[in-house]
Amino acid sequence: MDTALRIPRSLFAFSIFYGGMVCIAGVLGNKQVALGPLAVEAGIFAFLLLVVTSSAVAELHGRDIANRLVRIGFVPLVVSILLAVVVLAVPASPQMEPARRDAFALMMGGTPRIWVGGIVAYGISQTLNVTIFSWLKGREGSTLLWLRAGIASILSQIVDTLLFVSIAFLGVFPIGELLAGQMLAKVVLSAVLVPPAIYLFVGLGRRLDR
Repeated sequence: MDTALRIPRSLFAFSIFYGGMVCIAGVLGNKQVALGPLAVEAGIFAFLLLVVTSSAVAELHGRDIANRLVRIGFVPLVVSILLAVVVLAVPASPQMEPARRDAFALMMGGTPRIWVGGIVAYGISQTLNVTIFSWLKGREGSTLLWLRAGIASILSQIVDTLLFVSIAFLGVFPIGELLAGQMLAKVVLSAVLVPPAIYLFVGLGRRLDR
């Protein structure tokens, strides 16, 4: 008798994708990109994909499953940070080019405040995204998917920025301009990118589950 646990194909695929985005977001965040007058850390693109993925899972499989996905996301996030700490502590090979060695250390290094800020901001903002999205669905039904996803993303990304910047940099330097700039950039990107992306993800999920 086959007693293997069966999960929907969309949930399996989205879970793998979600874990990858959790790991790569911190690496991409080391580059700041210019989007017209806005400057934003490139990690926002991975975080927006996390938002879209968790919202799509909430739409297809419910709030509880989406929140479980967010909680499981702590595993690759924390493990990737611990691996970075270990790799940075291991001496580099003498044959490694000094410029490459120093660039790697600069890119992968971080302070405990930055790491804690990333973990706290991830957990709270992603849970908030699922909560707002699901609450709006409960009020509006299955209509206005683009609006529900956009509002949830905007509000959760504002909270994400406030938490991360405050935990990581408060007291180190003035953070007012950084907060305002990052929030504005994330609001604009959430409003522009999330609505079309959520239809793509939900449509793909339904196709996988046929």
